[in-house]
Amino acid sequence: MPIEVLLVEDSPGDVRLTLEAFHQANPSVELHVASDGVEAMAYLRREGARSKAVRPDLILLDLNLPRMDGRQVLACIKEDAILKTIPTVILTTSGAEADIAKSYQLQANCYLCKPVQLEAFENLVKSINDFWLTAAKLPQPRLVS
Repeated sequence: MPIEVLLVEDSPGDVRLTLEAFHQANPSVELHVASDGVEAMAYLRREGARSKAVRPDLILLDLNLPRMDGRQVLACIKEDAILKTIPTVILTTSGAEADIAKSYQLQANCYLCKPVQLEAFENLVKSINDFWLTAAKLPQPRLVS
C-alpha cells in the first residue's frame, strides 16, 4: 500500500527536492502537494476540486505560506476531531524560537528546519521517512476518518 504524505509548501523548488528525496528514500510514498494553507485545508476536508483527496498518513507543513499561514493551518488541523490524529511535522526555514514555541503550543508533532545544502536536505527527508513512515506506528486512516 502506498504511504500518503501531504506536503504543504509554496516553493516549487522545495516541492521538487522533497519529491526527489522521498522517491530515493521510499518509492512507496505518494506525495500530494498543497501550495498554500487554503488549498491544504480544502484537501484535508475534501472540499471542491479536492473532494476525492486521500487522507494523508503524515503532513509536512511549511509555516510561511500565502493566503493562510502554516500556524493557522496547524491550529485548524489540531482543532478538528477528524484531522487531529494525523501527525503534523513542521518543515520550514525558520529557526526562530517564537515559531518553534508557537508550533508546539499548537500541538505540532515535530519541528524541523530545512537545511540549505542539498545533501543535508536529502538526509533530513530520509530521516523523516525512517522515523515517521517506517519506525513510528501511525493510526490507520480507515479507523479514524
